[in-house]
Amino acid sequence: MTERAPLRIPTAPAHRAARAGALLLCLTATALLPASTSAQSVLQSGRSDGGMVSSAHPLATEAGVRMLEMGGNAADAAVAAGFAIAVVEPTMNSIGGRNQILLRTPDGSFRGIDGTTQAPWDYDPETAEQASFGYAVIGIPGAAAGLLRLHAEHGSLPLARVMAPAIEYAERGFRLLPGDAARQAGGAEEALQFPGTAAAYYRGDGSPYRAGEVLVQPDYAETLRTIMIGGHDAFYRGPIAQMMAADFAANGAPIDLDDLAQYEAVDSRIVRGSYRGYDLIGTDVPAAGVLAIQALHIMENFDPGEMTEAEWFAVTGQALRMASGELAVLGPDTAAVRATSKAFAGRQAAQIRAPVAASTGADLGTGSTLGADPSTDQAAVIGHTTHLSTADGNGMVVTLTQTLGPNMGSKVVTPGLGFLYASTLGGYLSSVDEPGERARSNICPFIVMKDGEVVLVLGAAGGGMIPPAVVHAITRVIDFGLELPQALAEPRVAGGFGGGFNAETSPGIGWTESELAEMRALGLEINEVPRPGSFGRVHGIQYDAETGTWLGAADPDWEGVARGPAR
Repeated sequence: MTERAPLRIPTAPAHRAARAGALLLCLTATALLPASTSAQSVLQSGRSDGGMVSSAHPLATEAGVRMLEMGGNAADAAVAAGFAIAVVEPTMNSIGGRNQILLRTPDGSFRGIDGTTQAPWDYDPETAEQASFGYAVIGIPGAAAGLLRLHAEHGSLPLARVMAPAIEYAERGFRLLPGDAARQAGGAEEALQFPGTAAAYYRGDGSPYRAGEVLVQPDYAETLRTIMIGGHDAFYRGPIAQMMAADFAANGAPIDLDDLAQYEAVDSRIVRGSYRGYDLIGTDVPAAGVLAIQALHIMENFDPGEMTEAEWFAVTGQALRMASGELAVLGPDTAAVRATSKAFAGRQAAQIRAPVAASTGADLGTGSTLGADPSTDQAAVIGHTTHLSTADGNGMVVTLTQTLGPNMGSKVVTPGLGFLYASTLGGYLSSVDEPGERARSNICPFIVMKDGEVVLVLGAAGGGMIPPAVVHAITRVIDFGLELPQALAEPRVAGGFGGGFNAETSPGIGWTESELAEMRALGLEINEVPRPGSFGRVHGIQYDAETGTWLGAADPDWEGVARGPAR
């Protein structure tokens, strides 16, 4: 075996370290804040001993931080940020979408909330219309129920106070970020087919709003105000439910008032694992916590200190490829025993093509992976889904992923309500094939612990790139000794469609030519993907137990912000 340089721990390559530093500088606030807010600088990382909020939009982060500054806890901050981001990042998520929530309470226990969209109880996949958007793809919304349950069971501030920022943003308006403006323009051809969507998100002539222009959503504000007053019943049994059901009946959606009335956000099953002495906690099917745990269990069989960086991440890509196939065989009632077994991971590790440990010579150039292919699929260009993480000064942390599915979800807004519905049925998510079944996805809220202390609170957006992004952040922190903001500025790999592995090569942040050559020397097919934002977007928090401070990080490939409360 030829001599190789050791893995670079703890410092990152110089060109990427410089990139990380530049990306942590301010974004210009004139395109980010409400029309009434003066320009100021906002950062993609922050440090505080009083808690932290990291989200994909500055205004959502601001909403969460406002709760912490009022004396609220991490659940209050997450609910405020969750409702707010459903307003200000509407192409990525909505109260008409789905969410998965994982939290650790101050007493050290873990709770999960499953607010996943669901097939109606008389759903027949054999006769259902196969469509990519429209009323046929709408499932029973779950995100509103998930946020409201999180507040009811774990919040400390009144719901009116927690929802106030979201209502303010909808009612007074906010300036569109460049990303969301581009996504609304990109979805216009389909979205404008629905009068409610045209009225909510486009001008009277059908043209999209441009970046920096103010979007005002009075119908959405009224919907949120109705929820603030009436809670869960207002959305699922009361006036909002009645408007949804009437719209669905008039347009052939397979959901009626009884379906809405029966919906509840339920407990998520917690799954656990470990990695080099760190405890891993995620949520089970219909979420993808198992996938991240299994990949890390496979990777644990290798010593990164004996490899170059490129060789280690070639191992990472193969481990992710193996784990990605697991979601296809896990049943909805699985306890994920086999998938989180260290013995099973050891058998899988024997198939890894690596410079150390025995290899069976298995051909790993093809295999299963979930989600969009960032090298070819337009959905990966604009991404989908959003993630946020919160922490308070008393030991509570929350990690919450919320989504519509593809850009603007179903593209449908019920006239007068203002929010989009997720794409769930009709072929978008092939896992939904039974009445009442909840949509399986790559959503992966995640917590990492060490000796009873929180180390990382994180999750990601980006479809099939979500678990790889989470795994990359974890190995960069644990194996490379990087702080989370720097870890997120490092390049990533993932299993590709049609053979080979995708490697991030976007300018300044991607793998170098020599590193790609090292991966290829292992006999792996490497597809270079230069497009920014194609490998998932992590919004997370790291805890430094020695100093008692929280370090927040927003993914540099997106427009988010991490900030703690002011004293």
